[in-house]
Amino acid sequence: MMEWTDRHCRFFHRLLTRRARLYTEMLTTGAVIHGDRARLLAFDPAEHPVAVQLGGCEPRALAEAARICADLGYDEVNLNVGCPSDRVREGRFGACLMAEPALVGECVAAMKAAVGVPVTVKCRIGIDDQDPEEALEALTQAVAAAGVDALIVHARKAWLEGLNPKQNREIPPLDYGRVYRLKAAHPQLVVVLNGGVETIEQAEGHLAFVDGVMMGRAAYREPWRLLAVDPVLFGEPAAFSSPQAAAQALLDYVAREVVRGVRLHAITRHLHGLFHAVPGARAFRRHLATEAVKPGAGPEVLAEALAMVVDSAAELAQTAAA
Repeated sequence: MMEWTDRHCRFFHRLLTRRARLYTEMLTTGAVIHGDRARLLAFDPAEHPVAVQLGGCEPRALAEAARICADLGYDEVNLNVGCPSDRVREGRFGACLMAEPALVGECVAAMKAAVGVPVTVKCRIGIDDQDPEEALEALTQAVAAAGVDALIVHARKAWLEGLNPKQNREIPPLDYGRVYRLKAAHPQLVVVLNGGVETIEQAEGHLAFVDGVMMGRAAYREPWRLLAVDPVLFGEPAAFSSPQAAAQALLDYVAREVVRGVRLHAITRHLHGLFHAVPGARAFRRHLATEAVKPGAGPEVLAEALAMVVDSAAELAQTAAA
């Protein structure tokens, strides 16, 4: 989710669900320690609960980066041991660390010693020719011994040789059963399932076997699905009655950020998948694509785009009244 789940995306997603935990894009320890923290780590208080995801393999650096993030107010620090990209692998972090469970355990122990917030790990079920039964168990034992607070498991192998990152999200078969077995074997460990979950209803089905479900690309590409999180999974009213109502609530944020110098497109690019099978959705996307990129574009552009979309909730209410 690198370059996707930035602070504008997370603020918008928080409008759609009050209860889901939001995650940043992965940040390297070097970027956190030496980079522009105001740009990389800033978040709005409305985003809570929000977790920061780190990439690295050096325990001291990870401890320092975790401390910086915890001091800034993040609710969780997550170590990524699942990203299969070549750039990540060359830095000796991400999915290649599945081959070094003892090192991952050392990293978790160092982070736990540095912060008081939960420290979690996101991993795959294995890499390349590893046996998922053995590889995932070895990693689990190492991080559990280090005191990890939760393990988030993408239920696919990562093939570091022969597949690119996009293929690694689609070609290796999903093995949800392996994640279920992990939870059954470690009932005291919080296990969260990730990978291929397209709907909130699917997530609800997985929750019979694991403690949580992470949605990535489906939530980003079709954010309207997040409106079902609170009522379906938490038994609470939806944050808004419709996707359009949620987007209307974003207008004040847009106005504030534009005044601060943020380009409108940096915010509205996260809204392109907001409407599904709604009259006017294509016109909405087209208007944002052409107008939000122009210098000086402000909240009025988003308001104009929203006016092109039929508000399904309002339409239903009018039909009922008639």
